[in-house]
Amino acid sequence: QVQLVESGGGSVQSGGSLRLSCARSGIRFRDSCMAWFRQAPGAKREGIAGINVDGSRHYAESVNGRFTISQDKSKNTLFLEMNSLKEEDTAMYFCTADICWETVQALAVSQSLPRDFGYWGQGTQVTVSA
Repeated sequence: QVQLVESGGGSVQSGGSLRLSCARSGIRFRDSCMAWFRQAPGAKREGIAGINVDGSRHYAESVNGRFTISQDKSKNTLFLEMNSLKEEDTAMYFCTADICWETVQALAVSQSLPRDFGYWGQGTQVTVSA
């Protein structure tokens, strides 16, 4: 059974930084694409960063240059380093497995619900204030 547990969320002022972690069990890193999604109140869930099985990293335009996705395979943990945070980054952040970046991009322009794909954690809240 795949389990994903996020941590590291919290409240921070604009311009600050946070580091999210996602502890994974039940699936091996090398066998799975990993991605981070976020969902603001009233908004669609959006994919913001992903690592494909080949190790390639991908970012949404809204976070490119500010966020960094990485993984520690020895600890089976996925990370999202978030710098230069903005108020519009306020959202619930979710770790996912088995959603490759090509699917993330397809979901962005689809009526399909992202939660119907892959595996999801319970989410961690990030709040950025002015």
